[in-house]
Amino acid sequence: MSSHFLVVGAQRCGTTYLHDLLAAHPRIAMARPARPEPKVFLREEPVDADEYRAEFFGHAADGQLLGEKSTSYFELPAVPERVARTLGLPGIVVQLRDPIARAISNWSFSRDHGVEDRPLEVALRADLAGPREWDQDASSVSPYAYVARGRYADELARWVGRFNVHVQLLEDLLTDRDTIGDLYAWLGVDETVRPDVGEAPVNASTTVDDDLDPDLVAELRDHYRDSDAALTELLGRELPWRASSGDDA
Repeated sequence: MSSHFLVVGAQRCGTTYLHDLLAAHPRIAMARPARPEPKVFLREEPVDADEYRAEFFGHAADGQLLGEKSTSYFELPAVPERVARTLGLPGIVVQLRDPIARAISNWSFSRDHGVEDRPLEVALRADLAGPREWDQDASSVSPYAYVARGRYADELARWVGRFNVHVQLLEDLLTDRDTIGDLYAWLGVDETVRPDVGEAPVNASTTVDDDLDPDLVAELRDHYRDSDAALTELLGRELPWRASSGDDA
């Protein structure tokens, strides 16, 4: 394992909570400041590794594993090459969740930050139809990619095979305390640590089953069917949202 690892995504999948669990481990130093995310490898110009460490890891103790969380990395095609050029082959951590729940959380986040005024179902149906333009000077990735951002297998393909990638699911992290231990073990640090960082701040103001039109849910599940099937094959296990929806095709 490299002395570095990156949590690259996906957005609105509980990665802030994951960051806190990682930062609480005595053998791990997460990049500071955590907010705004560093997003170092969104830059087109080359990044010097020593300058990167000096800027974001001045607080790290000798021997600590250095981690950065920047979720925009997951979906931008140029990032893997930039990462490899600067850090070699760091470990790559990807946390995912039910893509419909993720889309709802993304919509809620955009609404709360004043960039979205459409009702939830209107916004989701619009994204199914095609991408909406956005102010690229204001954000590194679209704040409106509610549906598109949940086709995880498409984005994973850029990372898997080139890097050592650990994929985990938010649903597991919330229900099984050993999930974080599995990640610690993969990172090569003490897997028995169980930090108390409070409850996960996961947006639950709208739920898939109770608040969305069943026809829209069915349309979304169909939209994700091939991507979810590819993710199922990659992980070698059933996805909790496919199992709960009866989608085992």
